[in-house]
This record gives sequence, structure tokens and C-alpha cells, in this order.
Amino acid sequence: MGSTATNGGLRLGFEHGQVVQEFGYGDDVDEQIRADIAAATGQDMADEDFDDVIDAVVLWWRDGDGDLTDALLDVCTTLDDGGFVWLFTPKTGRPGTVVHTEIEEAATTAGLHATSTVAIGPAWSGTRLGTRKGR
Repeated sequence: MGSTATNGGLRLGFEHGQVVQEFGYGDDVDEQIRADIAAATGQDMADEDFDDVIDAVVLWWRDGDGDLTDALLDVCTTLDDGGFVWLFTPKTGRPGTVVHTEIEEAATTAGLHATSTVAIGPAWSGTRLGTRKGR
């Protein structure tokens, strides 16, 4: 199973040695996705209290969690140049679904842009957000 887990994390663009910080962890997150990312990077994700430079962010977000724009601005404060954010939201039709237009608007306001959206598990979708040039 290690090879499958690693492939899942690699499919999302994570690389060995990257420092990934996780926000929005809850009892509803997909533990297999978390394991995939850890396998790809070779380490567990840093928690919300980590305050060093990071290569990528995983943000689990549900409708009702607050202001998405503010959250995106906050999670990017220690993101290294060229870093990226994976915004994981519940799939359409599930409790906590976030409409894609809200994601696009929040990302644009935060100086990010959506580069891809994928189904990442049975209950979650992922939207990869990259930094704009000259940020």
C-alpha cells in the first residue's frame, strides 16, 4: 500500500522533502489523503502552529468555517515563493460544500489563482491554488 499512497500524494504535486502545513483539520478529513501526502513528502504535515517557511499548504475548508479569503491570506503568510495551496472542500451535495465561484473569488482576492480541481477521495474535492507572478 505504501506505493499507492505515495502515488496519491505525488499525483497532487507533493515532492519528497517538502514542508507542508495543514489547516482546518477535523474529524471529517480524509485520513488516506493525509497519509498519501506524508508518504510523498517523507514526513507528517506541520500543524497550524508551525511558523517557519513552508513549501505547500493543505487547507480543509467547509461552508460555514468563516471567511475563505481571510483564511487564504492567513495560510499564505509563510508560504515560500513558488509554493502552492491545496484547498480541500466537501464534494457537491455533501454537507459543507463550497461553491466554486466562492473559491475563485476568494483566491483572486488573496492573490492566488486556481490551476486545477480534482476529486481526491470519496467525500472531498481539491482545488490547487498557485501564487500569481510578482506577488
